[in-house]
Amino acid sequence: MEPPPPLRAAVMGFDLPLGRDIASCRRRIEQMERLLEGSLVVPGVGRKVGLDAIAGLVPVVGDLITAAMGAYIVWEARNLGMSRWHLVRMGGNVAFDSAIGAIPLLGDAFDFFYRSNSRNLKIIRRYLDKHHPETRLIEQ
Repeated sequence: MEPPPPLRAAVMGFDLPLGRDIASCRRRIEQMERLLEGSLVVPGVGRKVGLDAIAGLVPVVGDLITAAMGAYIVWEARNLGMSRWHLVRMGGNVAFDSAIGAIPLLGDAFDFFYRSNSRNLKIIRRYLDKHHPETRLIEQ
């Protein structure tokens, strides 16, 4: 008898597995990074941006929301059992992005180029590929 398929939620085109297993956690982190850093393409430029750059245009509130969403990625990494060093490094990426992103105009341009959540996803992927290689997905 096969185990039941994992619970999933589809929200705005993002497939979010609700399980507590490592593969589901990895997928949630990847989808959150996609939402924050690359869910839309800027017309004419062809560069992907996400909620981090767009919400950063709203002073204070937008930066707080995206900082909380970036902190969620760090929290998920903690649940994966990553080392304190990795968590501090990832938290530093989010804090740096939030601090510079809060500066009017300069912060908006900064959010367009500095992608703290993508950096954190790289750290998580390296960890998972080393310690949980069965969760790797082949990118298409």
